[in-house]
Amino acid sequence: MMKLTIKYKDKKIFYMNPTRLIVLSFILLIVLGAFFLNLPIASKDGKSIGVLGALFTSTSASCVTGLIYRDTLSQWTTFGQLVILSLIQVGGLGIITLTMFFSIILGRKISLKGRALVQESLNSFSIDGALKLLKRVLLVTVLIEFIGAVLLSINFIPRFGLRGIYMGIFHSISAFCNAGFDIMGNQKSFTDYNGNPLILFTMAFLIITGGLGFIVWEDILEYKRKRSFLLHTKIVFATTALLLVLGTILFFYLNIIIPIQQEA
Repeated sequence: MMKLTIKYKDKKIFYMNPTRLIVLSFILLIVLGAFFLNLPIASKDGKSIGVLGALFTSTSASCVTGLIYRDTLSQWTTFGQLVILSLIQVGGLGIITLTMFFSIILGRKISLKGRALVQESLNSFSIDGALKLLKRVLLVTVLIEFIGAVLLSINFIPRFGLRGIYMGIFHSISAFCNAGFDIMGNQKSFTDYNGNPLILFTMAFLIITGGLGFIVWEDILEYKRKRSFLLHTKIVFATTALLLVLGTILFFYLNIIIPIQQEA
C-alpha cells in the first residue's frame, strides 16, 4: 500500500498510508468544526455552547449521523448552520476528495500517491480510474443537490420568502449526504409537510441517491458502455429495494392497519 511521505533534506520525517491519512483528515475536520461551533457567534444566545456540545455536533455532522445536541434552528445562528452544512458536505464527500478536486481545477498534476489517496477515499477499484471517478462524483453531487434544492425551494419560498432558497439548499445537501439535520425548528422535522408529494418524494430521492454510493453512480454512468452492472452494484440495488419495500410494508401495517383494527 502506498504511503504519504514527507521528507526534509532527503530524510523521511513522516509517512502514513492512505487509510490512516483519511481517518486523520476526519479527526481534523471534527476538531475544526467544533472550534467554530464553540464560538459565541455560532449560538443564537450569544454564548458558547461548550466544548462537549460543539464537539458532539461537529462529530455528528462530519460523520452524517443525524444526532443533535440541541435543535439546529433554535440553537445555531446562520453562521453556525453554515458551519454544520459545510461539515455535512465535506464529511459526506471526504476531505481528500475535495482537496484533489481543487488541485485538478488549479491545474496541478496529481501524483501516483495522490491517486492512491483518491482511490482509498472513494473506494474505487483501480488507481487509473480514480481521478475520472472523482470528477464524476463532484459533478453528480452538484447536479443532484442543485435539482433537489430547486424542487424543495418551490414549496419553501411561498412560506418563508427568500429564506426558502437557503432552506432548500440546506435540506438538499443534508438529505443527499444522509445527514439527517434540518432547520425546520422545534425538532418537528418535516411533519408539517406530511402528505406533500413534492417535498416527500424529493427528500426520498435525495436520500436514496446519496445512499447508493460513489461506485454505484460510476457503474450506472458506465452501463451504456459495459452493458452490465458490477456485483457490488447489484447487491446495493437488491438490498436497497428490499429495505425500502419491507420498511414501507412494516410502517403501513403499524401505522395504518393496526390503528384501524384497534378502532374496530
